[in-house]
Amino acid sequence: MTARAAWTAIAGLMLVQAVTLHLLGRVWICACGTIRLWVGDMHSSELSQQILDWYTPSHIIHGMIFYGVLRLALPRAPVLLRLAIAVGIEAAWEIAENSPPVIEEYRKQATAAGYTGDSILNSLLDTVAMMTGFALARLLPWQATVALAVIAEIATGLLVHDNLTLNILNFIHRFPAIEAWQRRV
Repeated sequence: MTARAAWTAIAGLMLVQAVTLHLLGRVWICACGTIRLWVGDMHSSELSQQILDWYTPSHIIHGMIFYGVLRLALPRAPVLLRLAIAVGIEAAWEIAENSPPVIEEYRKQATAAGYTGDSILNSLLDTVAMMTGFALARLLPWQATVALAVIAEIATGLLVHDNLTLNILNFIHRFPAIEAWQRRV
């Protein structure tokens, strides 16, 4: 796969992501009409609507995980092909995450009671965050990549009582003690 073909595939996957989210009724930008770089308030209606938020580190970690898994699974595949596969996985997740049944499941979690889904802008930039994590994992020694992922998980866990690990746990089974702790934010 040439670099041009890989980047064309990546752009095409992101276009499919955006169009599918639009067809699911997602808004292009925050309904507030403003585009902001960062939303730090976990209770803001702009969470998951703007460019970056507390869930951005989770998407960066997705990229790190995808890089490691795809490097092990497809060691001879060109890195840009592996990146295109990772974008396909992330785009599929973003579409699933913004489907009505998954949004409703998220709303049952303590930190996502008012979740209405991502804006298309936020979703596309979550995919870019994943690509950033993929690139970091490609460029950094694996020990540094693991350390960054662990630091991001601990930091977001302590600061906002949510992270990728807690998100997955809450999706599998909700634990009353974790939910009580998460409500304290």
